[in-house]
Amino acid sequence: MATSSTVPSLRTTPEGLRWEPSERWVRGRKGDVTVVDSRHPVLVWEPGVPVPLYAFPRAEVREDLLRPAKNPPVGTHTGSTVFYDLEVDGELRENAAWTFPADDLAGHIAFEWFQRTGRGLDHWYEEEEEIFVHPRDPHKRVDAIAGSRHVVVEIAGRVVADSHRPVLVFETGLPTRYYLPREDVRLDLFRPTGHHTGCPYKGTAEYWSWDGEHGDADVPPDVVWSYPEPLPAVGAIKGLLAFYNEAVDITVDGERLARPVTHFTRPPS
Repeated sequence: MATSSTVPSLRTTPEGLRWEPSERWVRGRKGDVTVVDSRHPVLVWEPGVPVPLYAFPRAEVREDLLRPAKNPPVGTHTGSTVFYDLEVDGELRENAAWTFPADDLAGHIAFEWFQRTGRGLDHWYEEEEEIFVHPRDPHKRVDAIAGSRHVVVEIAGRVVADSHRPVLVFETGLPTRYYLPREDVRLDLFRPTGHHTGCPYKGTAEYWSWDGEHGDADVPPDVVWSYPEPLPAVGAIKGLLAFYNEAVDITVDGERLARPVTHFTRPPS
C-alpha cells in the first residue's frame, strides 16, 4: 500500500518563528552516542537569524541524557522557556537543548550545533551525509559557475588580484563571490591565519589576512579564503581564492561594485 506525502509548507507562529516539516532522516551525535535519531524533523527559522535549525519530536530524542539546565541563559532563543544540559559519558554540556513555547512546536526539542556555538552535539547527518555548522536551507540555492569576466580586486588602491578566469558563486541572500585562480592573486601580500570555518554548502575554508608590512590598510582579518576540498556541488571552486566584497574594492568588466552590507560586514577596528 502506497503511503502519501505532503509538500512541506512554511508556517509562522505568533512568536515570529517560521517552520516547516522536513522529510530528511536526521541524526545528531555527541561523540559516538546518538542523541537524536529523527525521521520527522522540523526546520525552524528564528527572527533575524539567516540560517535555520532543527527541532525534533521528543520521542526521537534521548531525553534520558538531558537534565534541567543549571544556568539557563536569557534571551538566547526566540521565546524559549525550558533549557536542558546534555550529559554523555560523564561530560556535561550546558544549555545544549531547549524547547520553544510556540503551540505549533509543542513536544519538540531543538539542539545547539557544537561547530556553530561551541556547545551541543558534535556531528550531524542528513541521510548518510554529514552536515556542518547548521542545516541546509531548502529555500536557498548555491551555484558555482565558471566565467570569463575581468575581475580586479584592490585594497587601498593597490591591485591584489586581476583575473579573466573567475568562478562566480551565486548564493541566495549573499552578494556574488568571485573565486579566482591563485596565479591571478598577489597572495604574497597576505599571510595565512590558521583560521577555519565550516559551511554546509561548500565545506571547510582556510583564510589569509592582509600583511601590514605591505602598507597600512583598513582591512579586517581573514579577508581572503579558499576551499581546498569543497563539497561536490561546488567542486569548481577547489583551491580558488575569494575576497569579502564587503571589505575590498572589486571591479567587474570595468564597473566598480558597491560594497554590500551583510552579516559578514565588520566595523573598522
